Amino acid sequence: MTPLEITANLVTALCIILAGRNNVHTWWTGIVGCILFGWLFYGSQLYADATLQIFFVGTGIIGWRRWVHGHDGGSMPIRRTHARALLLMATAGLLVAAGYGWLLHRFTNAFAPVPDSLVLVFSVIAQLLLMDRRLESWHGWLIVNTISVPLYFHRGLYLTAGFYTVFWVNALVSLLHWRRLMKA
Repeated sequence: MTPLEITANLVTALCIILAGRNNVHTWWTGIVGCILFGWLFYGSQLYADATLQIFFVGTGIIGWRRWVHGHDGGSMPIRRTHARALLLMATAGLLVAAGYGWLLHRFTNAFAPVPDSLVLVFSVIAQLLLMDRRLESWHGWLIVNTISVPLYFHRGLYLTAGFYTVFWVNALVSLLHWRRLMKA
């Protein structure tokens, strides 16, 4: 456990709690947390996760803007995604994860290429849904956290594995909270 791992987890925990509360400050705290995690994951040979942090910084900027200004300058409500779109996203996600996992296995010294790739791909999907305030983003985060906990534990990132266990619980609570907000 390093000061970098501790700081990355604390900042990201704040970001995730704010996202679950539907608070716009989730975005700038997320950008800081992603920069820290990118550094941590690269040093741990979790290259897909390190790459993912670059994506998160970019989408953090876009998400921040969208949550403040909406699509057309108006507020953006929480809404659902069609089942067909979710099925297409999941299928494409599995295919991309398999391909990226193979690339990492073949061309790098990645620790766990397939689980690392699954975390990357389904984090991208969940993040895109979150940027659009889609309820199903929380289902995506539940999947990501379910894969992340054992991955980080086996890599020796015990604090991160513990935080991702808490993030799993937060994703479930946030899903229920967002459902209530949608109905209100």
